[in-house]
Amino acid sequence: MPFYRFEGLDIERFNPHLSTGEGRTIEGRYMYFRTIHKNTGTGSELHYHPNELMIFPLRGKINAIVGKDRRIVSPGTFVHVPANARHSMRATEDGPMDYLYIKDRTWSLIGIAADEAPPELAPTPEEVAQAHDAGRWPGGKKQPEKSQAIIEGLGECYYEIIDSLDAPPASGHREHWVSGERLAFGFVELLPGEVEEETSALHETFVYILRGGLDARVAGEDKRVHAGDIIYIPKGAPSRVSVDGPNIVRYCAVRSTAWLEGKVDKHGASKDPK
Repeated sequence: MPFYRFEGLDIERFNPHLSTGEGRTIEGRYMYFRTIHKNTGTGSELHYHPNELMIFPLRGKINAIVGKDRRIVSPGTFVHVPANARHSMRATEDGPMDYLYIKDRTWSLIGIAADEAPPELAPTPEEVAQAHDAGRWPGGKKQPEKSQAIIEGLGECYYEIIDSLDAPPASGHREHWVSGERLAFGFVELLPGEVEEETSALHETFVYILRGGLDARVAGEDKRVHAGDIIYIPKGAPSRVSVDGPNIVRYCAVRSTAWLEGKVDKHGASKDPK
Protein backbone atom coordinates (compact mmCIF):
# COMPACT_ATOMS: atom_id res chain seq x y z
CA MET A 1 0.00 0.00 0.00
CA PRO A 2 1.56 3.34 -1.01
CA PHE A 3 -0.40 5.77 1.20
CA TYR A 4 -0.66 5.90 5.00
CA ARG A 5 -1.42 8.04 8.01
CA PHE A 6 0.09 7.20 11.37
CA GLU A 7 -3.28 7.75 13.05
CA GLY A 8 -4.60 4.59 11.41
CA LEU A 9 -1.89 2.35 12.91
CA ASP A 10 -1.62 0.66 16.30
CA ILE A 11 0.44 2.28 19.07
CA GLU A 12 3.32 0.07 20.25
CA ARG A 13 6.05 0.29 22.87
CA PHE A 14 9.06 -1.77 21.80
CA ASN A 15 11.73 -1.00 24.43
CA PRO A 16 9.95 -0.89 27.81
CA HIS A 17 13.20 -1.50 29.71
CA LEU A 18 15.02 1.38 28.01
CA SER A 19 12.44 3.95 26.94
CA THR A 20 9.02 5.43 27.66
CA GLY A 21 8.53 6.05 23.94
CA GLU A 22 5.42 4.79 22.17
CA GLY A 23 4.86 4.90 18.45
CA ARG A 24 3.38 3.65 15.24
CA THR A 25 5.44 1.79 12.65
CA ILE A 26 5.44 1.14 8.91
CA GLU A 27 7.81 -1.63 7.84
CA GLY A 28 9.47 -1.23 4.47
CA ARG A 29 11.77 -3.75 2.88
CA TYR A 30 14.89 -1.89 4.03
CA MET A 31 13.78 0.41 6.85
CA TYR A 32 11.34 1.04 9.69
CA PHE A 33 9.48 4.36 9.38
CA ARG A 34 8.00 5.38 12.75
CA THR A 35 6.60 8.20 14.79
CA ILE A 36 7.53 8.35 18.49
CA HIS A 37 5.72 10.10 21.35
CA LYS A 38 7.27 10.78 24.76
CA ASN A 39 5.57 12.51 27.65
CA THR A 40 6.99 15.56 29.43
CA GLY A 41 10.32 14.85 31.11
CA THR A 42 10.47 11.20 30.01
CA GLY A 43 12.45 9.33 27.39
CA SER A 44 15.21 6.81 26.87
CA GLU A 45 18.24 5.69 28.84
CA LEU A 46 21.67 5.80 27.20
CA HIS A 47 21.74 2.95 24.70
CA TYR A 48 22.92 1.92 21.22
CA HIS A 49 22.02 -0.44 18.39
CA PRO A 50 23.78 -1.78 15.28
CA ASN A 51 21.39 -0.01 12.91
CA GLU A 52 21.55 3.62 11.80
CA LEU A 53 18.89 5.97 13.19
CA MET A 54 17.51 9.24 11.83
CA ILE A 55 15.31 11.59 13.89
CA PHE A 56 13.28 14.62 12.84
CA PRO A 57 11.26 16.42 15.58
CA LEU A 58 7.65 17.33 14.80
CA ARG A 59 6.48 18.78 18.13
CA GLY A 60 8.10 19.75 21.42
CA LYS A 61 11.76 19.79 22.40
CA ILE A 62 14.21 16.90 22.73
CA ASN A 63 16.95 16.76 25.33
CA ALA A 64 19.24 14.82 22.99
CA ILE A 65 22.57 13.07 23.50
CA VAL A 66 24.58 11.56 20.65
CA GLY A 67 27.97 10.29 21.74
CA LYS A 68 28.99 12.99 24.25
CA ASP A 69 27.18 15.86 22.51
CA ARG A 70 24.10 16.98 24.44
CA ARG A 71 21.74 19.56 22.91
CA ILE A 72 18.15 20.78 23.12
CA VAL A 73 16.61 20.05 19.72
CA SER A 74 13.43 21.60 18.30
CA PRO A 75 11.40 20.94 15.13
CA GLY A 76 13.48 21.93 12.11
CA THR A 77 16.69 20.30 13.34
CA PHE A 78 17.58 16.85 12.03
CA VAL A 79 19.52 14.36 14.22
CA HIS A 80 21.71 11.63 12.74
CA VAL A 81 22.66 8.69 14.97
CA PRO A 82 25.26 6.46 13.25
CA ALA A 83 25.20 2.72 13.83
CA ASN A 84 26.31 1.83 17.39
CA ALA A 85 26.48 5.48 18.50
CA ARG A 86 25.52 5.93 22.16
CA HIS A 87 22.45 8.13 22.43
CA SER A 88 19.40 9.17 24.43
CA MET A 89 16.30 11.20 23.53
CA ARG A 90 14.18 12.68 26.32
CA ALA A 91 11.33 15.18 26.27
CA THR A 92 12.23 18.37 28.10
CA GLU A 93 10.21 19.69 31.04
CA ASP A 94 8.52 22.13 28.64
CA GLY A 95 6.09 19.49 27.39
CA PRO A 96 5.67 16.26 25.43
CA MET A 97 7.34 15.60 22.10
CA ASP A 98 6.74 13.74 18.85
CA TYR A 99 9.32 12.91 16.22
CA LEU A 100 9.91 10.87 13.10
CA TYR A 101 12.18 7.92 13.81
CA ILE A 102 13.71 5.89 10.99
CA LYS A 103 15.97 2.83 11.36
CA ASP A 104 17.47 0.49 8.82
CA ARG A 105 16.37 -3.16 9.05
CA THR A 106 19.76 -4.86 9.49
CA TRP A 107 18.79 -5.04 13.21
CA SER A 108 15.47 -5.08 15.01
CA LEU A 109 13.77 -2.15 16.75
CA ILE A 110 15.30 -3.20 20.08
CA GLY A 111 18.12 -1.18 21.63
CA ILE A 112 21.01 -2.29 23.85
CA ALA A 113 21.82 -0.58 27.16
CA ALA A 114 25.06 1.41 26.90
CA ASP A 115 26.74 -0.79 29.52
CA GLU A 116 25.84 -4.12 27.90
CA ALA A 117 27.45 -6.26 25.20
CA PRO A 118 25.35 -6.79 22.07
CA PRO A 119 23.46 -10.11 21.94
CA GLU A 120 24.43 -12.61 19.29
CA LEU A 121 21.03 -12.29 17.62
CA ALA A 122 18.73 -9.28 17.46
CA PRO A 123 15.88 -9.77 19.95
CA THR A 124 12.36 -9.31 18.66
CA PRO A 125 9.87 -6.88 20.22
CA GLU A 126 7.75 -9.89 21.22
CA GLU A 127 10.64 -11.49 23.14
CA VAL A 128 11.39 -8.25 24.96
CA ALA A 129 7.73 -7.69 25.85
CA GLN A 130 7.35 -11.23 27.21
CA ALA A 131 10.43 -10.90 29.42
CA HIS A 132 9.40 -7.46 30.67
CA ASP A 133 5.84 -8.58 31.47
CA ALA A 134 7.24 -11.57 33.36
CA GLY A 135 9.38 -9.28 35.52
CA ARG A 136 12.69 -10.24 33.89
CA TRP A 137 15.26 -7.78 32.56
CA PRO A 138 14.97 -8.07 28.76
CA GLY A 139 18.58 -7.06 28.15
CA GLY A 140 21.87 -8.78 28.90
CA LYS A 141 24.08 -8.67 31.97
CA LYS A 142 26.06 -5.52 32.65
CA GLN A 143 29.40 -5.77 30.82
CA PRO A 144 30.56 -2.20 30.15
CA GLU A 145 33.96 -3.49 29.00
CA LYS A 146 32.23 -5.44 26.20
CA SER A 147 29.86 -2.69 25.11
CA GLN A 148 30.17 -1.66 21.48
CA ALA A 149 28.64 1.76 22.07
CA ILE A 150 30.57 4.49 20.24
CA ILE A 151 31.06 7.67 22.27
CA GLU A 152 33.99 9.47 20.62
CA GLY A 153 34.72 10.58 17.06
CA LEU A 154 31.18 10.69 15.70
CA GLY A 155 31.46 14.09 14.05
CA GLU A 156 28.61 16.59 13.74
CA CYS A 157 25.30 14.77 14.25
CA TYR A 158 22.90 17.75 14.49
CA TYR A 159 21.74 19.61 11.35
CA GLU A 160 19.77 22.85 11.65
CA ILE A 161 17.69 22.75 8.48
CA ILE A 162 14.95 25.32 9.12
CA ASP A 163 14.08 27.64 12.02
CA SER A 164 10.70 26.00 12.62
CA LEU A 165 8.23 23.87 10.66
CA ASP A 166 5.97 26.90 10.12
CA ALA A 167 8.80 29.20 8.99
CA PRO A 168 8.24 31.15 5.76
CA PRO A 169 9.02 29.16 2.62
CA ALA A 170 12.11 29.65 0.50
CA SER A 171 11.86 31.74 -2.67
CA GLY A 172 12.69 28.76 -4.89
CA HIS A 173 12.86 25.00 -5.01
CA ARG A 174 14.89 23.81 -2.04
CA GLU A 175 16.38 20.46 -1.04
CA HIS A 176 18.65 19.63 1.88
CA TRP A 177 19.94 16.05 2.03
CA VAL A 178 22.05 14.29 4.65
CA SER A 179 23.32 10.86 3.59
CA GLY A 180 24.52 8.28 6.07
CA GLU A 181 25.92 4.87 5.26
CA ARG A 182 22.51 3.19 5.12
CA LEU A 183 19.87 5.92 4.96
CA ALA A 184 19.54 9.38 3.45
CA PHE A 185 17.28 12.12 4.87
CA GLY A 186 15.92 14.97 2.78
CA PHE A 187 14.01 18.16 3.52
CA VAL A 188 12.25 19.46 0.39
CA GLU A 189 10.16 22.47 -0.66
CA LEU A 190 8.33 22.38 -3.99
CA LEU A 191 7.00 25.47 -5.74
CA PRO A 192 3.41 25.94 -6.95
CA GLY A 193 3.00 24.26 -10.32
CA GLU A 194 6.07 22.05 -9.94
CA VAL A 195 5.79 18.63 -11.52
CA GLU A 196 8.21 15.75 -11.09
CA GLU A 197 8.08 13.42 -14.08
CA GLU A 198 7.21 9.79 -13.44
CA THR A 199 10.29 7.66 -12.87
CA SER A 200 11.12 4.30 -11.33
CA ALA A 201 12.41 4.76 -7.78
CA LEU A 202 16.12 4.01 -7.49
CA HIS A 203 15.72 3.42 -3.74
CA GLU A 204 12.97 2.63 -1.25
CA THR A 205 11.54 5.97 -0.10
CA PHE A 206 9.13 7.28 2.53
CA VAL A 207 7.75 10.82 2.18
CA TYR A 208 6.05 12.65 5.08
CA ILE A 209 4.05 15.76 4.16
CA LEU A 210 4.66 18.70 6.50
CA ARG A 211 2.80 21.49 4.71
CA GLY A 212 0.57 21.91 1.65
CA GLY A 213 -0.92 19.35 -0.71
CA LEU A 214 0.48 17.10 -3.42
CA ASP A 215 -1.01 15.01 -6.18
CA ALA A 216 0.91 11.75 -5.91
CA ARG A 217 0.99 8.60 -8.02
CA VAL A 218 2.74 5.40 -6.94
CA ALA A 219 2.58 2.19 -9.00
CA GLY A 220 -0.53 3.44 -10.80
CA GLU A 221 -2.42 4.45 -7.62
CA ASP A 222 -3.33 8.15 -7.31
CA LYS A 223 -4.02 10.20 -4.20
CA ARG A 224 -4.19 13.80 -3.10
CA VAL A 225 -2.02 14.00 0.02
CA HIS A 226 -1.85 16.66 2.73
CA ALA A 227 0.04 17.41 5.96
CA GLY A 228 0.44 14.24 7.99
CA ASP A 229 0.07 11.90 5.01
CA ILE A 230 2.82 9.41 4.17
CA ILE A 231 3.83 8.19 0.72
CA TYR A 232 5.62 4.84 0.54
CA ILE A 233 7.55 4.17 -2.68
CA PRO A 234 9.12 0.69 -2.94
CA LYS A 235 12.42 0.41 -4.78
CA GLY A 236 11.72 0.17 -8.50
CA ALA A 237 8.12 1.41 -8.29
CA PRO A 238 7.05 4.12 -10.77
CA SER A 239 6.05 7.34 -9.04
CA ARG A 240 5.44 11.03 -9.63
CA VAL A 241 4.25 14.08 -7.65
CA SER A 242 2.91 17.48 -8.68
CA VAL A 243 1.89 20.68 -6.90
CA ASP A 244 -1.55 21.67 -8.15
CA GLY A 245 -2.27 24.82 -6.18
CA PRO A 246 -1.02 28.29 -5.23
CA ASN A 247 1.05 27.29 -2.21
CA ILE A 248 4.40 25.61 -1.70
CA VAL A 249 4.63 22.04 -0.46
CA ARG A 250 7.06 21.13 2.32
CA TYR A 251 7.96 17.53 3.09
CA CYS A 252 10.71 15.34 4.44
CA ALA A 253 11.81 12.07 2.91
CA VAL A 254 14.03 9.14 3.80
CA ARG A 255 15.48 6.72 1.27
CA SER A 256 17.63 3.62 1.45
CA THR A 257 21.20 3.57 0.14
CA ALA A 258 22.80 1.04 -2.19
CA TRP A 259 24.88 -0.25 0.75
CA LEU A 260 21.77 -1.03 2.80
CA GLU A 261 19.94 -2.61 -0.12
CA GLY A 262 22.88 -4.88 -0.85
CA LYS A 263 23.13 -5.91 2.80
CA VAL A 264 19.43 -6.71 3.23
CA ASP A 265 19.07 -8.36 -0.18
CA LYS A 266 21.98 -10.68 0.67
CA HIS A 267 21.30 -11.44 4.35
CA GLY A 268 17.64 -10.58 4.84
CA ALA A 269 16.05 -7.98 7.07
CA SER A 270 16.15 -8.40 10.83
CA LYS A 271 12.87 -10.28 11.20
CA ASP A 272 13.09 -12.16 7.88
CA PRO A 273 13.81 -15.92 7.98
CA LYS A 274 17.56 -16.49 7.57
